[in-house]
Amino acid sequence: MHLSRRGVLLGVGAAGGLLLAWTLTPRRFSAPLPAGEGEVAFDSWLKIGSDGVVTVAVPEAEMGHGITTLIPQIVAMELGADWRQVAVEPAPVSGVYGNAVLAARWSRLWLPLVPGLAGSPDAFLAKRFAEEEAFNVMADGTSLAAFEYPARVAAASARAMLARAAAAKWGVAWEECESEGGFILHGKNKLSFAQLVEDAAGYAPPDPPVLRVQPPLEQAAEFPPGAPLRFPRLDLPAKVDGSYTFAADVRLPDMVFAAIRHAPQGKAKLAGYDTNLAQGVKGLLKLVNGPDWLAAVGTTWWAAERALALIAPRFAVGERADSAAIGKALDHALRYGDAVRMTERGDPDAWMGSKYEHVAGYSIAPALHATLETASATARFSDGKLELWLASQSPQAARRAAAVAAGLSIDQVLLYPVPGGGSFDARLENDHAGEVALIAKQLGKPVQLTWSRWQEHVAARPRSPARAILGARTAADGSLTALKLRIAMPATTAEFGKRLFDGDSVRDALAAQNQADPLFFAGLVPPYGIEHLLVEHCPAQIALPTGRMRGNGGALGCFLIETFIDELAAKAGREPLSYRIAMLGQDVKLANVLQRAATLAEWGGGAVGSSQGVACFRMDTAGREGRIAVIASARRDERGIRVDKLTAVADLGRIINADIARQQIEGGLVFGMGLANGCTTTYANGLPQIGRLGMLGLPLLGDCPEIEVDFIESEADPFDPGELGVAAVVPAIANALYAAGGTRIRNLPLTGAGL
Repeated sequence: MHLSRRGVLLGVGAAGGLLLAWTLTPRRFSAPLPAGEGEVAFDSWLKIGSDGVVTVAVPEAEMGHGITTLIPQIVAMELGADWRQVAVEPAPVSGVYGNAVLAARWSRLWLPLVPGLAGSPDAFLAKRFAEEEAFNVMADGTSLAAFEYPARVAAASARAMLARAAAAKWGVAWEECESEGGFILHGKNKLSFAQLVEDAAGYAPPDPPVLRVQPPLEQAAEFPPGAPLRFPRLDLPAKVDGSYTFAADVRLPDMVFAAIRHAPQGKAKLAGYDTNLAQGVKGLLKLVNGPDWLAAVGTTWWAAERALALIAPRFAVGERADSAAIGKALDHALRYGDAVRMTERGDPDAWMGSKYEHVAGYSIAPALHATLETASATARFSDGKLELWLASQSPQAARRAAAVAAGLSIDQVLLYPVPGGGSFDARLENDHAGEVALIAKQLGKPVQLTWSRWQEHVAARPRSPARAILGARTAADGSLTALKLRIAMPATTAEFGKRLFDGDSVRDALAAQNQADPLFFAGLVPPYGIEHLLVEHCPAQIALPTGRMRGNGGALGCFLIETFIDELAAKAGREPLSYRIAMLGQDVKLANVLQRAATLAEWGGGAVGSSQGVACFRMDTAGREGRIAVIASARRDERGIRVDKLTAVADLGRIINADIARQQIEGGLVFGMGLANGCTTTYANGLPQIGRLGMLGLPLLGDCPEIEVDFIESEADPFDPGELGVAAVVPAIANALYAAGGTRIRNLPLTGAGL
């Protein structure tokens, strides 16, 4: 029997001694950031060279979200470095960088029997799990919450060591020294980091570390669009000139290229293929088959792809994903399924009874991630070790998938993190790591596997489809008194957790769909002060594997709640913005965000004919809150849905980099426009019916509206803005379309495609 770390954890009741022994075992890590010639490593986060260059380790892959600027900026501000001399280096997979914040947030997935023991980022079990499992996972906007403080501590310690070295030369107290622009200063005395780094290595940092009084902070008002930046993105120049190396850009000596065909979605396996069909393909080197896929390797990727097109491998498929069957399963679960109460407030049973004063039914289609770069990975197997180059949000899971596929131990797999062209949570999955590992081992030479767009869609774990009914009771003046949300969908987070933490196959993980999903449903709690509230999950079993997508439960919850609130306001004959503010007495910050957005957008009341719609939302991650309000101007014309303007105001707490915060909000708004207009597909016989990026209804450059983003100044803990814009923009557009034409839309996407 294979005894995994999670297996030990699950034995809490029967083997508490094992758990206790594990938790009390001291952890020591080898230095994850080796110093090169002329460099001194300070902690695991930074090193300083004799040339004064400060190199900062970043434990997450850059997916366009700016993490390879944010963490170096935190270090630079705390250290007092010159931004022109700051470099970035991908951190290796190591427990030193374990994301305890996310481990605590996902404790239900890896410690299901007693998740409360690890439910706080400060919980010992959460920290130990993150360290032991090298849990360097990027998700749920936890990067700043997890890494800002340790990066600041490392920088403050290095600053103190440099100051001590300088103070010894000047005969002064090191506490009197300052650090700025890459120099240690004391009165008229001035020494550069380059001059001090060798001596500084001989000093011990103070314990506890002496952090600056002012944490990293930029006032957004100082950096309007187009203004000179104090900390421009480090990855931008290489992206502009084309030298930035994404996963598919990796090149190794003697490297060959692989294409792949995946089985349809469902219980499937590779049934057979005729190699004679590809005999005439020049450059074809080898065919490699997995349990439910076939890969071709060639001297060029096109040769491999052409060979597979001619071979057309056959797959034996049992129960297949089919949109009609999925819809029936969801409808049945919604009408007759056993509901699990996820959130309950007041006395909803007494108030709701068997009748609602207003009811709305919703249909949500599965959505594809539409990443710019499809899955790509490069592998080299030699001397009993496997080297991997790929972009992953869960690198340790990628190493484990590769090790299992190649029959190796995880210690025999070395992963080099590379940037990815967007992810939107698609790269939490690591199927391509296992595939390329098996191919490389059989081939005996470096190989790069790249999925075609069609295969990206075939193997995708889309956003879960859902059906929902919302019901409400109101007071005499139309105020919302009681609200019930009943949603039928698979337990998508539980299913994902089985794949990530237990290593279950896609087929085996489907069994987890038929259970409650409190992690996903945490995003379906309205921000309003509703006296009686009930949120129910009706788990549904479907043949389509599902996964996580940017926005997750918050995006679905915001769409359902904010469009329904608009309906209630219209039914009561009340202006939709003031109707919302009247329910926000317990959240003055969100009311302030709404009012600021209304002022900027010149809100006209949202009456029919105005083409303006509003939506707002609040998200909570690790005790940090983010708020947003979006006002959209939208209409329909002969080309479909047209968005003319988006105005967004966000309260993100303390903003570290105003330009990146604005980029994330703007990017989220445009991504949400794609979800509003498409990003979806139907399924037939286990295959998606859309195979090209251009068929997903994504917004083109000419479709992007005028976007205005503003921020509320705050010194609260920083909140990651990547999910907020995605959540609020879709209902704002839906409400704007109602204001333009008087028709309610209760489908997602708003076009009804993919349902």
